[in-house]
Amino acid sequence: MSEGKASTTVSAASARQDSAKASPQQGADIRRLALGAVGVVYGDIGTSPLYALKECVTLPHGVVPQVQNILGLLSLFFWAIVLVVSAKYILFVMRADNRGEGGVLALMALAARVGRARSAQRQEKAKPRRHNWHDVKRTSFVLVMLGLFGAALLTGEGVITPAISVLSAVEGLGVATRAFQPIVVPLTCAILIGLFWVQKRGTGRIGSVFGPVTLLWFLAIAACGVPWIVRHPEILFAVNPVHAVRFFADHGMHGFFVLGSVVLCITGCEALYADMGHFGRRAIRLAWYACVLPALLLNYFGQGALLLERPTAVSNTFYALVPSGWLYPMVALATVATVIASQALISGAFSIARQAIQLGYLPRMTVVHTSGTTEGQIYIPEVNRLLMVACVALVLGFRASSNLAAAYGVAVTGTMTITSILFFFVARQRWGWSWLRAGALLLVLLCIDLSFFVSCVAKISTGGWVPLALAAGVFSVMVTWNRGRTILGEKVAAGTLPLTTFVADVGANKPHRVAGTAVFLASTPRGTPTVLLHHFKHNKVLHEKVVILSITTDAVPAVREEQKIRLRDFGLGFWGVTAHYGFMESPDVTDILRRCRANGLETKAADTSFYLGRETIIPKPGRLGMAAWRKQLFRFLSRNARPATDFFAIPPNRVVEIGMQIEF
Repeated sequence: MSEGKASTTVSAASARQDSAKASPQQGADIRRLALGAVGVVYGDIGTSPLYALKECVTLPHGVVPQVQNILGLLSLFFWAIVLVVSAKYILFVMRADNRGEGGVLALMALAARVGRARSAQRQEKAKPRRHNWHDVKRTSFVLVMLGLFGAALLTGEGVITPAISVLSAVEGLGVATRAFQPIVVPLTCAILIGLFWVQKRGTGRIGSVFGPVTLLWFLAIAACGVPWIVRHPEILFAVNPVHAVRFFADHGMHGFFVLGSVVLCITGCEALYADMGHFGRRAIRLAWYACVLPALLLNYFGQGALLLERPTAVSNTFYALVPSGWLYPMVALATVATVIASQALISGAFSIARQAIQLGYLPRMTVVHTSGTTEGQIYIPEVNRLLMVACVALVLGFRASSNLAAAYGVAVTGTMTITSILFFFVARQRWGWSWLRAGALLLVLLCIDLSFFVSCVAKISTGGWVPLALAAGVFSVMVTWNRGRTILGEKVAAGTLPLTTFVADVGANKPHRVAGTAVFLASTPRGTPTVLLHHFKHNKVLHEKVVILSITTDAVPAVREEQKIRLRDFGLGFWGVTAHYGFMESPDVTDILRRCRANGLETKAADTSFYLGRETIIPKPGRLGMAAWRKQLFRFLSRNARPATDFFAIPPNRVVEIGMQIEF
């Protein structure tokens, strides 16, 4: 999983230079971005040699390390990397950007938005029947649900990846001597706890070393593989796909289920797409073809050559490559590399959480910006604590990377499948591909993705249920929160007085007005907020200026500066303000008012008060759109959501809260 935008130290603006004509300066920028991509984007897939091939030759789920089996496995590894990473993600999926940003949620928002826009155009031109619009709404709903579940699966992957990566690296100590085996699990837990503890300091300080250290890692794993390939050059015949076909013919259904271990070599491929906004296509492609791909293939083929000579080295094929004098430095380097890979995924979890909050699928949480220059660098304490507890629990529960590998793959392949489906709709609706062209590509992609996914089904009983359970929990929270807020909004809107009617009544009755500005947050600037009605009912006065502020999140990563603010003057000192933000941006009320001054709405910070409503949910018997357990879950989420003052950066000493009880 990785939407790891928070861990990079470069700006999205720099990354988007890849569309400009190349120059010496831009060439240097691309190389710098490519180095950053090596550290952030490829950390997960770069540490997969620690455990991927080992799981394929470990019984009972693997096969015996005989010559034909080794050639067949390496052929599967080679073509999985080429077809999934190089072809699917590098060649096709990275073309589907949402204003420069990538990731499953960005792709979901793009597919749903483009679909609605094209349908509206067709409706305006051809005036189709009403049920066609309902079909579009149902399709958009399905796409949104797919995107949300894909994000939930990525969260499950983000929990497993730090645990299995760090644990597999530390297990190298046990290869050196059995005396270290008792401390492998405690040391792994200590490293993970330390990793999560430093998140509050931000990744900017250590982000600059991500690229060089990971580059050193790739050079090291390539160097370990080359001598063994030289000793057994016949291992290179594995690039022939005939060996992969023969592998399935020899092993039948068991060979098919070995794909559930082969998929470990392509974990982290979603990060290619997720970090596109920060590094750009050219930088990510340069890093892949110039560094990552050759290093991975050299190491995997080196491990295969090792097994040709020493079939007994199946307990840890990666560390068996390393000369004895370099074992401890390699363990140290592997540990650092896995920490970097874990850092990217942890930061990605923060990014996913913020996108879900902005899109209305998670309650407000504390979003701390850890960099004054890079928007993507954030820290969410609630998510960090949950990830830490889950990772440590996995290590203590499974205690070995081989056991955790059984839990890996289900989330990865599920997200890959969802990405392929969403990409199909974008290709059809945004680029105008024909059904034949888009459908043919989708068929090929699904054949690959579903083959991996079905092969991972055998893992469910031995640990594969873990990411599915995590994904189901996260998905339930997201859809419950969104549905609950929708129902709540409908109940509030049903009793809302049109703002024009309220302003007309104020003009007729001329209540007392006091100096200053009152800002009322509302879901829409057209209706009179309930908080305003309660305030006027009990206090019998109004401020000279009354601002109805509505903050909306558009289905784009960032909203252009000229489109951020929409003002409407209702007369008699009443203003309606709609502030538009993207799902990669954090709203700031003081900044909104500053922008309003440039558009004719003058306010003074010292004379401005902010009125907020604090809702108390009272569950009501009966279904009313949600089951009883979902009502209780929504009530719990609502009660623990962060205050609007924190989330919208409202000055706390200028806030007036008015409580409301709502039956739900």
